[in-house]
Amino acid sequence: MEKTFKQEPSNILKVVVFGPESTGKTTLARALASHYRTEWVPEYAREYLQEKWDRTREICRPEDLPPIGAGQIAMENTLTHSANRLLICDTDLLVTKVYSEAYYDGYCDPEIEKYALRNTYDLYLLTGIDVPWVPDDLRDKPQEREEMFARFRSALELYNCSFVILRGSPEKRLEEAIYAIDKLLNS
Repeated sequence: MEKTFKQEPSNILKVVVFGPESTGKTTLARALASHYRTEWVPEYAREYLQEKWDRTREICRPEDLPPIGAGQIAMENTLTHSANRLLICDTDLLVTKVYSEAYYDGYCDPEIEKYALRNTYDLYLLTGIDVPWVPDDLRDKPQEREEMFARFRSALELYNCSFVILRGSPEKRLEEAIYAIDKLLNS
């Protein structure tokens, strides 16, 4: 299982759009990939869990997390090869770790945790909760947005990740994200 969660080495910059559910992460990831004419890695958990929900009406369980993590890293590793200097990731294993601990009484699969801390990214874009929460089949914590945002921020601080917090309209978030990424690209 160990290699399943491991990033392949690369020389491109990797930026993760990071934060609680329904904070505009996918919209931002797509817009950034378009702006930089590069690849973006969709959130594999969404595809996996939507298919599970449609088939069985069951929600995520701890045993779903290893295949979700493996699917996410497989997509990231594949898209790294075709990215243009920069890869935008709509999530990473640290997101999986944060959600796992929030939903399963502090538990995270040890291999996911190991690689959540070992895999590296150049910048995290932490999306604020100042946008409307939009319900769907998979979202379930509209009353816990502040708590979840705090969990995400705490994880970035605990593991000394480079991050910026994005708030405001989608346009303002995009502008601030481009500013932060341009600084990274030019350094």
